[in-house]
Amino acid sequence: MNFDCVTEAQQQKDSAVFIAGVFKDEVTPGSALPEAIGRKISHFVKKHEHWVKKGQFHYVSHEEGDLIIAGLGERSSWSEAEAERTGASLHQFLVKENVEEAHLVWSSFSQREQEKELAAFARGMILASYEVDTYKTGRKSNRTQPLQLQVACAGDPERGRDVFRSGVIQGTATNEARRLINTPANYMTPTVLAEEAVRLAEEYDAEIEVLDEDQIEAAGMHALMAVAKGSEEPPRFIVIKHRGRPDSSEWDTAIVGKGLTYDSGGYSLKTREGMKTMKMDMGGAAAILGAMRIILEEKPEVNVAAIIPSTENLVNGKAMKPGDVINSLGGKTIEVLNTDAEGRLILADGVAYAKQLGAKSIIDVATLTGAVVVALGDTATGAVTNNDEFMSLVIKAGENAGERVWAFPNDKAYREKVRKSDVADLNNSPGRQAGSITAGLFIGEFAGDIPWVHLDIAGTCWREGKTPSCPRGGTGSMVRTVAEAVRLLGEKK
Repeated sequence: MNFDCVTEAQQQKDSAVFIAGVFKDEVTPGSALPEAIGRKISHFVKKHEHWVKKGQFHYVSHEEGDLIIAGLGERSSWSEAEAERTGASLHQFLVKENVEEAHLVWSSFSQREQEKELAAFARGMILASYEVDTYKTGRKSNRTQPLQLQVACAGDPERGRDVFRSGVIQGTATNEARRLINTPANYMTPTVLAEEAVRLAEEYDAEIEVLDEDQIEAAGMHALMAVAKGSEEPPRFIVIKHRGRPDSSEWDTAIVGKGLTYDSGGYSLKTREGMKTMKMDMGGAAAILGAMRIILEEKPEVNVAAIIPSTENLVNGKAMKPGDVINSLGGKTIEVLNTDAEGRLILADGVAYAKQLGAKSIIDVATLTGAVVVALGDTATGAVTNNDEFMSLVIKAGENAGERVWAFPNDKAYREKVRKSDVADLNNSPGRQAGSITAGLFIGEFAGDIPWVHLDIAGTCWREGKTPSCPRGGTGSMVRTVAEAVRLLGEKK
């Protein structure tokens, strides 16, 4: 979508389609509309009251220009979430009606206090534009060229442009994460994931380092290598850096994403049904790359390192076995009780690397456990922390981003479960009880006292049904939350 924000006086009143958002209790047309079209709106709204119900769209041809009336329902029920859903539904309606150029007139978007809603509306339009790539021969996209949208603002158009653009950036970054998640595992290997990271870094002239198999082993990332041994595909360890405070050598935060490009479960083999969607097991890595796209675009005054350990978890003669004892970058030995609990192993090395880097705080994101799906479904992302203040910041970031984060308890009794082993410092799978909590706290063992939050997106990363803003498949969960958390950290500096 290409867009521009202009003053009402600057808006071109030509043959393009006008889109008027109308609340049930605010039916006065915006002054940016041609007078004749404004009268037409009043006429139709009075004649067809149901047209202004939430989610209603009606296309009207008129001698003064074609018009789309978008029903918004009661003004009192309007919110950022409603704005995003409306933007998504409107985009789908425009595609259906083959509208390629339009003027948007929305009186509430002219008010400064509604800026977040304008950004959410733009984000919804971008999210709805995403289409899952398929490999069917002869497949055609629903839209041959991007929508050209002009938005009328009563205030400063430059400010409106920035607000609308922020929503576009968020939607674009989320869609990029979706694309990575939905790519089949034979196309999205650790090597390809690293190439995607390199392209992102080059686009924004950011620092990047990609460690190959020999470098990973030489660095002492034994947990990552233990998982990687079962695959013919070589592992990769990816680090992208944004220096928002170039005068400081400190790293304010590190964001770490699980990059399991495919997970069979290893010798603790998943069921056939359990394997079908395991291309999504790099959803944490996709979220981190998406968040970095927003960070590199918006340039917060924060020094942040994005870290992605990446491999596959498969079965061969070299693969780790239940009962093995492995080492780790953090120096702790681990008894492997379940080879399907591999995500926490590679994240252990990722978090330990962040600690060695000197990060002042750490967020990790992973499709980690089925237990979180049982607990929270696909509605909220489960979280575990060692620092309640940092958790509060991440929860606030989720609220700002329109993504819900739910904090699990972190009592000592849960931590003791992962420390129970006769032969090693830790075990990687204490059992089914409190599975999402203990999995997260296992990773926390490698953060030590550094403020750390773990986000388990196993339930929110993938959607079986579709919504106006998301088709079946990867959702891009936590892209916006992680980026917002980094921004909030910058505000505290």
